[in-house]
Amino acid sequence: MHKSASVETSTRPQGRHGRADSERGGEFEKQAEKYEDAADLYSKAANCYKLGKNWDKAKMFFVKLAKAYLKLDSKHEAASAFVDAANCYKKAAKYLNEAMNLFLEIGQLNMAARYSKEVGDVYEQGQDLEKAREYFQRAADLFQSEEAIARQYICSNLLKYGVKGLLLNTGLCQLCRGDVVAITNSLERFQDLDPTFSGTREYKFLAKLCYAKVFAP
Repeated sequence: MHKSASVETSTRPQGRHGRADSERGGEFEKQAEKYEDAADLYSKAANCYKLGKNWDKAKMFFVKLAKAYLKLDSKHEAASAFVDAANCYKKAAKYLNEAMNLFLEIGQLNMAARYSKEVGDVYEQGQDLEKAREYFQRAADLFQSEEAIARQYICSNLLKYGVKGLLLNTGLCQLCRGDVVAITNSLERFQDLDPTFSGTREYKFLAKLCYAKVFAP
């Protein structure tokens, strides 16, 4: 009789706390399934974007994949996903650099400068600040080389509206590399190149950024 009672007692529900623990266990199980499903989908998305050479999207999904693995406490897989994300930065920089060199070869300095700045942006996002500074410097130098071409633009009403973008990009590259003196001098030169530039949104935008850089706490 006592044995039967003992068995019966052991199979009874464990009360309110026991039910709560069971419910929590069920929730954890659902979360695990959710993160496993997410990891599988993120992996497929990342690799599809990688095959399509869409490095920015591929990088984004590899980071999401790594975070999903961390939720699952799969640290080795998370580390591998972070490495894949880092490689996407390098791939993006590599191909943008190739584009920049080709534009240099055919004499399109403005396009070469634009892609040099994009390479700098990629390295900045990847926290490789030395490389970022190098490419921002190169972009600024190329944009400055284009200032002579900007003078020719001024002489043509048809091409005049391309000058604002050119001068804006030059100024932004100088700000990216932290050269406040250079941007201040450039703003004066831009005014000499095109007296109407100081009234444009581009000029005012650059001036505000320069002011913020100088007086940043």
